[in-house]
Amino acid sequence: MKKVNNKEKILEIIKLLKKEYPEVKIALEFKNPLELLVATMLSAQCTDERVNIVTKDLFKKYKTAEDYANADLKELERDIKSTGFYKNKAKNIKNTCRILIEKYNSKVPRSMEEMLSLPGVARKTANIVLSNAYGIVEGIAVDTHVRRLSFLLGLTKEKDPVKIERDLMEIVPKKHWIDFPLMLILHGRKICIARRPRCEECILNRLCPSAFKI
Repeated sequence: MKKVNNKEKILEIIKLLKKEYPEVKIALEFKNPLELLVATMLSAQCTDERVNIVTKDLFKKYKTAEDYANADLKELERDIKSTGFYKNKAKNIKNTCRILIEKYNSKVPRSMEEMLSLPGVARKTANIVLSNAYGIVEGIAVDTHVRRLSFLLGLTKEKDPVKIERDLMEIVPKKHWIDFPLMLILHGRKICIARRPRCEECILNRLCPSAFKI
């Protein structure tokens, strides 16, 4: 395998991924920033497919921040139960929507600092909402696929998502901060599957140090 530094390697990785996945978009279904915020909060430890099933009815029932803030907690828990960790998620959604009403005129804020002040919102959620709802790019969303593939590809030695994001932001050109994680997620689902990676079919195998250990 040719020795290259990560700044050179990342450009080749992006080129190959863009050829393989020319059109990428977030899998979560939403019509406005509030829906995306709620869907992303529900997606923690849950598949996007399951979240989309749940939100299909949820978004018909709860349309505004006021609807969530005024919802009966037990009822909201039942509505989102199949996404897992539903007690904590319901509490965070209610409390977040109260803050949206009190501080942001019932709107989802547009800065990383403001997003991180919301209960249950860490950098991954903030990045997803800011970039996909507003086109505001302040970082790179690091989910389980991005974390795993970045480590396997040798782009980081870190395991903490915040530190992984920092490493990626140093080498990934900012114009790719939205599409790069989306492409990694697709690749992680289709080819670099955690339990059975298909290294022989992987377009990145010559750039991936892990491919030659399997």
